[in-house]
Amino acid sequence: MTMRSRRETITFKHPFQMRGIDRLLPAGNYEVITDEEMIEGLSFASFRRVATMIMVPGAAPRSSTVEMVSIGSVDLADAQRIDASAPND
Repeated sequence: MTMRSRRETITFKHPFQMRGIDRLLPAGNYEVITDEEMIEGLSFASFRRVATMIMVPGAAPRSSTVEMVSIGSVDLADAQRIDASAPND
């Protein structure tokens, strides 16, 4: 089975929450890693998402650490939509 990982940096302009993370996260840049596997048997290369993770600051008292948290891609999209529609200060 062929696997690949994609990394991207996303920016939240406001503090946000996301299902699967039990605390409010600060505004800023976040690295998102998406693991995908190749769908075998097709005449062209096609991949399906199998996991999405986000790197977040550790919870107190370990706020100087970084945690990789598994999240749903829909939950990430919802958090981005809410952030984009929030009024700017």
